[in-house]
Amino acid sequence: MKQLVFTVFICLATSLITILCYDVLTHQAEQSRTDENYSYVVNNQDLNLGGSLRKYFHSAYPNDFTDAAKTSIPSVVAILAASNTTNKKSNSPSNSNGSGVMISNNGHIVTNYHVIEQATEIKVVDDRGFEFEGDVIGFDRSTDLAIIKIESSATPFLPFGNSDSLQIGEWVLAVGNPFKLQSSVTAGIVSAKGRDINLLARQGIESFIQTDAAINPGNSGGALVNSNGELIGINTAILSHSGSYEGFSFAIPSNIVQKVAYDIIEYGSVQRGWLGVNIFNITPEIARSLDLTSNVGVLIDLVESGSAAADAGIQRNDVILSVNGVATTNTAVFTEQIALYRPGDKVTMQFIRNNTEQSAEVILRNQLNTTDYISVRKDKAFTDLGFEVRDLDSNEKLRVGKDGIYVVSIARGSTIHSTNMDPGYIITTINGHKVAKANDLLEELKSAKGQVFLEGFYEKYPGEYPYTFVLN
Repeated sequence: MKQLVFTVFICLATSLITILCYDVLTHQAEQSRTDENYSYVVNNQDLNLGGSLRKYFHSAYPNDFTDAAKTSIPSVVAILAASNTTNKKSNSPSNSNGSGVMISNNGHIVTNYHVIEQATEIKVVDDRGFEFEGDVIGFDRSTDLAIIKIESSATPFLPFGNSDSLQIGEWVLAVGNPFKLQSSVTAGIVSAKGRDINLLARQGIESFIQTDAAINPGNSGGALVNSNGELIGINTAILSHSGSYEGFSFAIPSNIVQKVAYDIIEYGSVQRGWLGVNIFNITPEIARSLDLTSNVGVLIDLVESGSAAADAGIQRNDVILSVNGVATTNTAVFTEQIALYRPGDKVTMQFIRNNTEQSAEVILRNQLNTTDYISVRKDKAFTDLGFEVRDLDSNEKLRVGKDGIYVVSIARGSTIHSTNMDPGYIITTINGHKVAKANDLLEELKSAKGQVFLEGFYEKYPGEYPYTFVLN
């Protein structure tokens, strides 16, 4: 009997303690209730979390960049560009050290054009220390970008992110090889977008991402990476009086990089859409003269007759507000957005005319004012011989009645210059083989040895004109 009473007592005591604990906990929960929303306060030192759970309990996510660094470092390479030119200070061969980013699984690398501009030999070193010979397959001076190819299969690569969605204040990583220190990672935030720093002397497309992630000589061509490990820019320049980092770094937006890289790989050159306008930023004086409510937008100062803009109804003194829904706050952003499209692409432009907001659809064209995919080819095989070429467009083919490759320019003192060929020559055969496109001519030149025999004509002069030169 005593044992039974003792057991009942223990059960009652346990129940009482349970009820008291429940009451205390319930009271604490009620105290933390505000406007029917619960807030549970946990001391940070009481948390010992790892992996992806950490971001749900710590402020200022991401609080580290380990995942982004692990993703990006294997895809960023060092580039040594050797040149035959002589360094005046050291009286030795001039070399350039930079970085590059692998963007495909079969060895395509994007870097800055100024890194390899004078190169006669390019060495690529990955993060494991393996060395490769790099070949330049194309470049674009107007964006300071170049594409290099190495012979390697299953290369790691960085996926492209969307630079248009990048926010000011967002964390970013700069990955590269400053001062030959391979696979260096620095962090910062996006300080500004759409910066025009006149790096390309008004001859190029400038709409840089400005960051305070430290970059130095050797970082050029390296990766600007977001916290997801995506490529959102190519580090290109610093603003500095000393030549080293002083707080301002600039990167080419990934949307431009992706478009230029794809064009070079797919077509051999950049397919760039043209409007046929001159543009200016809106100053306070211009805003007052046009009775505008703000300085935001891009002023159309001139519209070329018969251009894409003219045919779409764009007029002088129109103020462009957006291109395909992206606000064009200044000329840098406007040129960046137009640079994302190719001839034949249709873009919608919002603009203000006479204090009324309107829109127009514009079909972009090329420099020849057609919608064909045509660009001047500057492949190394062509520039080594001293000329630049392009395909004929559809109007030219109709006019001359045949296919051919148009010689755009000839460098003085070059191999082609010594043949007495003039710009405007249209090449139709090489060593007896017909060529219709620049790619055909390129392949024939790569396999040719010794004497090369070109045949073709000039549109404004009758007859055939042959030229010969020797390949070493």
